[in-house]
Amino acid sequence: MDDQACPRCKTTKYRNPSLKMMVNVCGHTLCESCVDLLFLKGSGACPECKIPLRRTNFRVQMFEDSMVEKEVNIRKRILRDFNKREEDFSSLREYNDYLEEIETIIYNLANNIDVAETNKKIELYKKDNKEQIAKSKSKIARSEYELDEMIELEKQKEEEKRKELVKEEIEAKKRKIRDKAALIDELSFSDSNATSIIESFTSVIQKKEAKVPVKATQFSTGIKFGNQGNQSYLSVPKIEEGPLYSYTPIRQQIEGPSPPGWREIQARGYVSHVRNECDRDRAGGFKAHVACLRALQEAMAGLYHNPSQRQAEFATV
Repeated sequence: MDDQACPRCKTTKYRNPSLKMMVNVCGHTLCESCVDLLFLKGSGACPECKIPLRRTNFRVQMFEDSMVEKEVNIRKRILRDFNKREEDFSSLREYNDYLEEIETIIYNLANNIDVAETNKKIELYKKDNKEQIAKSKSKIARSEYELDEMIELEKQKEEEKRKELVKEEIEAKKRKIRDKAALIDELSFSDSNATSIIESFTSVIQKKEAKVPVKATQFSTGIKFGNQGNQSYLSVPKIEEGPLYSYTPIRQQIEGPSPPGWREIQARGYVSHVRNECDRDRAGGFKAHVACLRALQEAMAGLYHNPSQRQAEFATV
């Protein structure tokens, strides 16, 4: 967008950072100053394609490619009338043909292909499906109205929450000011020790804060957190409340002899046949003895080993 320039005055975004590009139904762009100048009387012709345009139909360009902007505008206009849904057709094939016809119409209008014939087809469709278009528009309007109501309710709830938070903050500030004033008066007119007065005031304030309920959300781990950053931890659940989690190590069933452990692998020199890990491998969690141990476990897992049967064979020999 920084390199985009107005085709009439050649002004770029680089030379004028506040430059606004405007686009109309024809898809050709003009800057806002040129639009105000050329369409001073409300209507005029496009400088590039000479199509008569109206000032009210110009809008701020959202996409870098003006053709994309033109296609988006055409798509919105066409889909307002071609608004049938899948349930309006007897088969999925008919619905897919209908969607394909819509895309063909949009493509023709966006690329100026058989524009007159395409507009005739649109007018014929609107005439033949006048009642259905009106019903679909009423459904869409109803759903949009319900959606707007839901959004408005959400906004009202958020506004009420914000007002409550502001009110709580104001009350907290007023309470601190009152406590500070009371502490100053006590220190000024009391004959007691200043340290004991401060300690008593601190304990009273802490008790007040403890009585104030804190709206908190609880994690599954038992940790509560509130909006003010105060955290409190729940007690560990008792046995009668439910069993605690206990880790059970995974045991691999092996038909052959048990593979050696990783310490034994290093002691017997198995690791000498495995490539040593580099710093990058160690950073990723790879170690040579782990790879060697996995290879031995996989090799021995498929072996069938029966010591009693082996001894019987030796005895017969």
